[in-house]
Amino acid sequence: MRLYAQTPARRSRQVLADLVALALIAVAVAFAMTVHGAIMRLAEPGRKAQSAGHSLAFGLQAAGDAASQVPLIGGSLKKPLQAAAGAGDGLSDAGQSLQHVVGQVADLTALALIVLPVAFVLVLWLAPRLRWIRHSATTRHLFDGPGGADLLALRALTGPQRDLAAVPVPPGGLADAWRRGDDEVIAALSEVALRRAGLRA
Repeated sequence: MRLYAQTPARRSRQVLADLVALALIAVAVAFAMTVHGAIMRLAEPGRKAQSAGHSLAFGLQAAGDAASQVPLIGGSLKKPLQAAAGAGDGLSDAGQSLQHVVGQVADLTALALIVLPVAFVLVLWLAPRLRWIRHSATTRHLFDGPGGADLLALRALTGPQRDLAAVPVPPGGLADAWRRGDDEVIAALSEVALRRAGLRA
């Protein structure tokens, strides 16, 4: 199984297509990561809110604990401070939720920005490459088998006629020479079929 053609022109096109495909995939991934980073910057207010809420809750809780030590009115002082500390916890939770949502949006966006272009590239690039690999392997197997040159010669005769321009035409024509089993004509025609597949004899 060959990954690249043996004929220079087709091989050059295949290598170029591979490089372009890899470059497009790399650009898509880099762009997706840049967008991911930009979206994640939107989580900064959430981080600040979480930190501020945590600090506020901790401070108010500590103040409530200290206020509870005041004789007679300590319990009354502690309750509103504890309630305010709960609000600080709520602010912290809201900040954490914002970070979570932003993180999910960033991840899904980056995933979409990678998957869609890569799928597009694979459809346009990988499918034809796999078809060529399969076709070239089949052609080579056919050529190497018994009577393979004869079959490839027939394939050349039934293919595009412009490819036959370089084959010397014997008296009676190429088809007649093929029917008569002319070894030179069969070899020349099979070579045409191989060239079409990007292969050499």
